[in-house]
Amino acid sequence: MRPREQAGSLCERIRAAGGKALLFPVIAVGPALDAGPLEAIVSRLDEFDLAFFVSPNAANHAMQFVLPRRTWPATLRVATVGKGSERVLRGYGFEHVIAPQHGFDSEAVIALPEFAPEAVVGRKVLIFRGDGGRELLAQTLRERGASVEYVTCYRRFCPEVAPELLLQPVAGGEVDGLLLTSSEGVRNLRQMLGDDGLAALRPVTVFASHPRIVAQARAAGFENVVETPAGDDGLMQALENHFG
Repeated sequence: MRPREQAGSLCERIRAAGGKALLFPVIAVGPALDAGPLEAIVSRLDEFDLAFFVSPNAANHAMQFVLPRRTWPATLRVATVGKGSERVLRGYGFEHVIAPQHGFDSEAVIALPEFAPEAVVGRKVLIFRGDGGRELLAQTLRERGASVEYVTCYRRFCPEVAPELLLQPVAGGEVDGLLLTSSEGVRNLRQMLGDDGLAALRPVTVFASHPRIVAQARAAGFENVVETPAGDDGLMQALENHFG
């Protein structure tokens, strides 16, 4: 239930393990509606000490916009969170990507030595993100003496997908689990299915990759929610443990 563009490899792994994967995206992504702020930041990249990318989408949309227009400054370090985002940045040629190896959220990032107060005081940090998101990272960096700017490089929105693509297999007993990888996705799922559709799904086991997503799923009324380790490896481990 992640964006269609990011679901392919996980679907392949589920099939390779002998399962069936039904793709029902509950988040869609696209370029920012207003490219002006991203255009304006291109000429200012040399001002910053550190660029942080909140997700694979942020990394891809930012790099696809910036790199055709200029060379990335040699002194501008890059940081992110999550193995997927790290792979994207390495794919653009960044050999050293600052990222937590354990934990996949803002709390794990701010625990890194590169984000310690003595490391960021007086530094200028640029955060590439979608339209909105958590404020914890920027708030913490400012409290530690850094200057922080945001730039929106992509947008998230609720996709138009026929509810029947999910509800018919559920009614036929073909769906044994739902993978939910964002709190926003849970909210979108409620919007896409409506109360009756969501009620039909509630007996299905939900696999959620973060405590915040677990809380959202339980608030939506799901009866069986399994918290998984982060990333595709964590999701696969949880699925194999549950169904194996």
